[in-house]
Amino acid sequence: MNGLPYLDAATLERLVPMERAVDVLEDALRAGLDPEATPQRPVVDVPAGQLLLMPAATRSYVGVKAVSIAPGNAERGLPRIQGTYLLFDGGTLAPLAAMDGIALTSLRTPAVSALAVRHLAEPGARRLVVYGSGPQAYGHVLALRAVRPVEDVTIVGRDPGRAEALATRCRGLGLTARALTDPPGSAGGGVARAVGGADLVACCTTAREPLFPGKLARDGVTVVAVGSHEPGARELDGDLVARATVVVEARAAALEEAGDLIIPIRRGTITSRHLAGNLADLVAGRVVAGPGPRVFKSTGMAWEDLVVAAAAYEAWT
Repeated sequence: MNGLPYLDAATLERLVPMERAVDVLEDALRAGLDPEATPQRPVVDVPAGQLLLMPAATRSYVGVKAVSIAPGNAERGLPRIQGTYLLFDGGTLAPLAAMDGIALTSLRTPAVSALAVRHLAEPGARRLVVYGSGPQAYGHVLALRAVRPVEDVTIVGRDPGRAEALATRCRGLGLTARALTDPPGSAGGGVARAVGGADLVACCTTAREPLFPGKLARDGVTVVAVGSHEPGARELDGDLVARATVVVEARAAALEEAGDLIIPIRRGTITSRHLAGNLADLVAGRVVAGPGPRVFKSTGMAWEDLVVAAAAYEAWT
């Protein structure tokens, strides 16, 4: 491991711009990568939170991301999520590089959402509502405007200062942007109007209960939900899921980890057959959106990290 190169956040951003990340993910799926073959990640409870290990392999590369989730870090002024990625040669299993795991996550998560939006959303989608005000929220603004002509952004956050700061960053991109702080689950006020008129909604929060009443989402809107990976947590309600064409990264992973789907299944609102397909099906054209909303539910998968990490390493070398 001595002398192993380390690709930090700035290097990853330079080597794999957002548009490139979306393209390499799509290329991998078109080349036959099967998301369903990705090993399930073990989640280990530790005193301060959780430790997640995310391994994946192709013939060319093997990789693993170790991620820590410490809910108490917010009070300490530290990141809630931290981690490191290790990339190995697929044939010899020799270590090739270490990378900033959180920067990698911050890049691949919105890139995966953008890939789904590229194939699900209406071509003229320009009005975006983002729930959340952290790195993933901003990453989704960058990613979704790379695949759709986004012009107008509404930031919905619990902290008015952080929401306004993100809206200011969006204005710096030349977008019309505003910050709103209606209570989670609110069915009234400015948030309800924004959601009702949205073309795209990105849910990037740590919420455990639905962020808005699903009845607010119009037919044709595309909603991406990336904030949770636990069967007991969800950002979307059963009404929205039941009305929607639902796409996931992989059916097996979603039915194990996605509370947005598991909870409605347990309550009988939908069955597992309601899932229209996985991301590979969508890219291959095997998913046809119905007349209602379109939903992409992401829990984050190791194959995504591996594809983007390999692209970064190849660009670096």
